[in-house]
Amino acid sequence: MPELPEVETTRRGIAPHLIGRRITSVVLRRPDLRWPIPPEIGELLPGQRIEDVERRAKYLLLHTAAGSALLHLGMTGVLRVLPADAPVGKHDHVDLGLEAAATGARVLRFTDARRFGCLLWQAPGATHELLENLGPEPLTDDFDGDLLWRMSRGRTAAVKLFLMDNAVVVGVGNIYASEALFAAGIDPRRAAGSVSRARYARLAAEVKRILAWAIERGGTTLRDFINPDGMPGYFVRELQVYGREGEPCRTCGTAIRQVVLGQRSTFWCPRCQK
Repeated sequence: MPELPEVETTRRGIAPHLIGRRITSVVLRRPDLRWPIPPEIGELLPGQRIEDVERRAKYLLLHTAAGSALLHLGMTGVLRVLPADAPVGKHDHVDLGLEAAATGARVLRFTDARRFGCLLWQAPGATHELLENLGPEPLTDDFDGDLLWRMSRGRTAAVKLFLMDNAVVVGVGNIYASEALFAAGIDPRRAAGSVSRARYARLAAEVKRILAWAIERGGTTLRDFINPDGMPGYFVRELQVYGREGEPCRTCGTAIRQVVLGQRSTFWCPRCQK
């Protein structure tokens, strides 16, 4: 599933083509994706100017004066800005027509083979229920080691599961949680409440560093995800532990191990991480 860097890469790719442009039409080739597509999408979006394109956690919001289209890429979703006459494929479910500019008429096309993504509606001044109770963004000053230390007190769950809890911090998915814990030298199986304040400070710093670098590298591009320009993400070449079970640790040479935590594969080095 696309994680925060992949979604932020998508936002950065489409935003310059959308902000300030008016939506001329909405084409829905099916009534639902993961959930039914609300009627406001077809009724209120046409004629609206896109004021901003925001990412919150792994969601994208297209803000207009009438409200905001809320999108999630799911497992296989892709958003691309294409010529208005681009051929329509089997899994091209939504087109938002854009007013013509110097480059001609364009559409924002949502393609989703497995249909685990969503297209929903957020009214002006409201917060959609999917965005309520979310923790801070990891790349902001609201997220730091002190926050992790305070919220982890008394928790017996594995620190990796704690780090992936969206009520603690948003957007730290399976890949980047494994990588950050390796960089911080913390065993992902360790109880969250047993990690010291100093080690959480390092972990928070590594989360920020790794996510920022992954965004600059275009994400990880595992399996179905591709960037809006069709190019791969290159961070996958720099993964230290994720997906490397049995391979030597790049730091100490010890074989990388794998365990399942919270139904997700977890990778770590038994020598470097304590």
